Amino acid sequence: MKQVLIDRYGDPWDVARCADVPDLGEPASDEVVFDVLAFPINPADMWFCKGSYRLKPPLPATPGAECVGRVAAVGSAVKHVKPGDLVINLQRENWAQKRKVKGDDAIPLPAGIDLRQAAMVRINPPTAQLMLSDFVDLKGGDWVIQNVANSAVGRLLIVLAHQRGLRTVNVVRRPELAAELKGLGADLVIVDGDNLAQRVATETANVPIKLGVEAIGGAATGRIVECVATDGTVVHYGSMSGEDPKAGRSNFIYRGVKLTGFMLGRGLSKRSPEKIREIYADLAAQVIAGKLHAPVDTVYPIEKIKEALRHADQGGRNGKILVAPNGAV
Repeated sequence: MKQVLIDRYGDPWDVARCADVPDLGEPASDEVVFDVLAFPINPADMWFCKGSYRLKPPLPATPGAECVGRVAAVGSAVKHVKPGDLVINLQRENWAQKRKVKGDDAIPLPAGIDLRQAAMVRINPPTAQLMLSDFVDLKGGDWVIQNVANSAVGRLLIVLAHQRGLRTVNVVRRPELAAELKGLGADLVIVDGDNLAQRVATETANVPIKLGVEAIGGAATGRIVECVATDGTVVHYGSMSGEDPKAGRSNFIYRGVKLTGFMLGRGLSKRSPEKIREIYADLAAQVIAGKLHAPVDTVYPIEKIKEALRHADQGGRNGKILVAPNGAV
């Protein structure tokens, strides 16, 4: 079978290669084997190839934080999925034609789901959903502010917040994004920069903002911190700048703002396997209903992984880059 390997760290399109490796064999009693139908190339996968991600397994290693697959075989102790079922996988190393995982790591998806959308269900949708639910008890009409609002997580957060009757302030770098994000349900779209807190206060008529969601780091974190209300919470879930969060201490000492972090694995680890399946079943149902959707630019075969990685690194794309290891999806 074919599997993507990196033997060293560097530019992803230089270090990644499509290799022929031995077949995985039959599953043990508590395992599932599935054919990988599609996987996306995420920023974390690019960082993994560069050696700048938090995880650095022994080399050669296989990238891949998420995928969708079809079950080929199950062990005798696995009861919640069967051959032919669609699944996503809670483990990594998914850039391959086949995967073998523990049964609890295989999460079933409904048969009618679009495969391209299913390939992107594992990380971004629950990230947006859990950040809205796990830190602040938000009620209809409450306000949330986020930066990187045009990212995959940002767009999903807009939609999920709108469904709950929450209102969002969405901070972006380019004003031309406003119409598109408002079409998703964004209440306000504001360009990042100096005096952000003052401009947000003016646009919202000084309404208290209980939750901030932040993925840039550096001074951008501080600008979001300054926007939330006294005793508000800011959740830091990424660092596009590569910098640690920077915020004035007066926000914490005098206003009681809380700065915390989010990682999906940690959020899911607090939940039972049954609850995790419920979360993904709800998200999958929303995908099927057309309520959640992420744009896809191009789908590549696994043999063209280098070309796919180059494309994923380019700006101006119209969506995610996907790879289909076992034929077109």
